[in-house]
Amino acid sequence: MNSSPGSSARRSTSRGFTLIEVLVSLLIFSFGVLGLVGMQAKAIQFGVQSEDRMRAALLADEMVASMWANQSTTPGTTTLAAWQQRVGTALPSGTGAVSAADSSGVVTVTITWRPPSRGSTSPANSYLTQVAMP
Repeated sequence: MNSSPGSSARRSTSRGFTLIEVLVSLLIFSFGVLGLVGMQAKAIQFGVQSEDRMRAALLADEMVASMWANQSTTPGTTTLAAWQQRVGTALPSGTGAVSAADSSGVVTVTITWRPPSRGSTSPANSYLTQVAMP
């Protein structure tokens, strides 16, 4: 049962390689987890942006429906002010505008907003819809 001097040296280097393999495996696993966390953060950001675009579309449709109901290309001042207030509360830094009808009766409804995640120097998001009123 006496072991030769070479076998104990082989056994100690084998233990060192196992430890290095475990550390490398942990490093690779950590990078994978960090990648998953980054993807989840991006997915949440895209979800919030999609929700903002949906709100803008609904608000623009609301104004268009109001104009169609009144059979007018210009909304009333109280209707416009109330709508602009809803735009400001529904979207971060949201503003809404309705252009005057052009020569062919096309009215443009524009909604702009700036998500809090973007800096003040980046361009604002906007949603634009046009409707032709007879």
